[in-house]
Amino acid sequence: MNTAPLDPAPGAAQGGAGIFRTVTVNITRRSMTALLGASALAAPALAKPSLNTADGYFASIAARWLDAYCRLQPVTATGTGDHRFDSEIDDMGGNGRGVRLKMWRNLLAELTALDRSKLSRDNQVDAAILASQLRYAIWDDEVLKSWAWDPQSYSGIAGNALYGLMSREFAPMHTRLLTAISRMEKIPRLFEQMRQNLQPAKVPQIHAETVAKQNGGVIDIVDTMIMPHAGELNPKEKARLDAAAAALRSAVSMHQTWLDKTLVPNAKGDFRLGAKLFDEKLAFTLNSPLSRKDIRAHAEAAVTEVRSQMYDVARKVLTGKKGAPPTPANPTPDQQQAAIEAALELAYAMKPPRDKVVETCKSALDEATAFVRSNDLITLPDAPVAVVTMPAFAQGVAVAYCDPAGPLDKGMKTFFDVSPIPADWTQAQSDSFLREYNSLSIRDIAVHEAMPGHYVQLWHSNKCPSLIRAVLGSGSFVEGWAVYAEAMMVEQGFMKREPLYKLAQLKVRLRTVTNAILDQAMHVDGMSHDDAMKLMTKTAFQQEREASGKWTRARLSSTQLSTYFVGVTEHDGIRAEAQKRAGKDFDLKAYHDKVLAYGSAPARYVRALMFDEAIE
Repeated sequence: MNTAPLDPAPGAAQGGAGIFRTVTVNITRRSMTALLGASALAAPALAKPSLNTADGYFASIAARWLDAYCRLQPVTATGTGDHRFDSEIDDMGGNGRGVRLKMWRNLLAELTALDRSKLSRDNQVDAAILASQLRYAIWDDEVLKSWAWDPQSYSGIAGNALYGLMSREFAPMHTRLLTAISRMEKIPRLFEQMRQNLQPAKVPQIHAETVAKQNGGVIDIVDTMIMPHAGELNPKEKARLDAAAAALRSAVSMHQTWLDKTLVPNAKGDFRLGAKLFDEKLAFTLNSPLSRKDIRAHAEAAVTEVRSQMYDVARKVLTGKKGAPPTPANPTPDQQQAAIEAALELAYAMKPPRDKVVETCKSALDEATAFVRSNDLITLPDAPVAVVTMPAFAQGVAVAYCDPAGPLDKGMKTFFDVSPIPADWTQAQSDSFLREYNSLSIRDIAVHEAMPGHYVQLWHSNKCPSLIRAVLGSGSFVEGWAVYAEAMMVEQGFMKREPLYKLAQLKVRLRTVTNAILDQAMHVDGMSHDDAMKLMTKTAFQQEREASGKWTRARLSSTQLSTYFVGVTEHDGIRAEAQKRAGKDFDLKAYHDKVLAYGSAPARYVRALMFDEAIE
């Protein structure tokens, strides 16, 4: 999973939580409101923090950053829950990028000059997170230059510009329709900037092909989410909507021609980042002491360990099964492979109908929710979650993702987006997919994406007093929690009457591990398609459809696939330390609530705050 596709920074996920923290003058919603005004954050204005203290001055820097972050990136602002700029769209031209770059440089200079040793511990963490975000934004613009070669950033803005307005009822429909019309009128300009900025010779083929397939998704939003409500507009407004829709259809059609005739045929860029860029981006993504080589060593050891656990389960479920392969206590590599594959075949037989994937996710969510509630594993959200079909503009990258309400929106639904099986897939492709995402695996997805994974963690996140951690949540913390939740549920007895569920969960854990290997092996070591497929299908037992999709995803992204394994490794370490310190008094629910109370900060900062360790 991943959070919604349009990420403001690598590793940044909307997240954070703060129900156990004591707040002084740190950068909270209250101090933000005092500096920006109630209209910005929809909360009562308080007295302005003193700028004579380090904490007060940091609050000023952070508040000005948040204002600029939203004002200069209106589509991101909508997703964050700041609706001051819902009629606007990001300026991706040279002038717009220049304004943002100057702002980030100025704020970073102020932050660098600040004596962080005089800040509260909470603000020391927030200052480190904000500095990393600013450095990344500058690095991305000047070094990585994704604006010149990655068309996904533009298509993501175009799709989310409308979807973010129409998917949640944060304002009356009439208000959202008017802002949607304004954005519809401006999306053609975004397409023009995309065509001007992108250098086809630097665009990877897979990026061009994927965006060409997603382009029509913008019109799908217009047709399915906007036009059905046209009756709520007066005649003048309706005429404006019709004109905007017609102009946008024409712009999308023209843009599609450019994508098909110019970009795709001339896309000659290398999707591989190479060691230098990958390592620099990885440092921003993870904000972890672990290096690429550390991650590789840990991951390769984990492959051996998880496969051993899978073999132990396989021995049990194959006992007495007619035609089962031999399962000796000390198997050869071939015997281990054969036994695990035979046991997995039993799980693959439990698959939903081709057209029932979304419905199966809904029932799996209900089942997981009942278990978490009955076992009182964590404080549960009071805001709703809904399983929905993934919007067309976002399909083609991940099977499912969690789309939470922005940290500045209150009481809004979280969406558990699920991609349906494409209508043009053959029966063989569909069968391959459903073997991978069988009924047991779909339960594990529901745990990861929603209960008690992303939905629950991000709900805690959106209650965080620190807006820095809420808006700039760590992707590795967020993904690590969701992977941790999968194993924790098995540990606590979820689906204990079905031993094959544990096997399915361990298979997903193995995929988490190999994701981290695949990420760096492809972008740094030049791993070939055949070797990548062997790693996924043989070492990690993935089906062809899953492996092919991951091959695509690994080429479309970089460093994000490492967040799952690094994140869960860090979460496991924090829990082990908490149990060690608490001894027989360890309380699982209290631990879960507390570890999420510090917000979705990088794990090393959560650990430092939780155990009163040095903040580095």
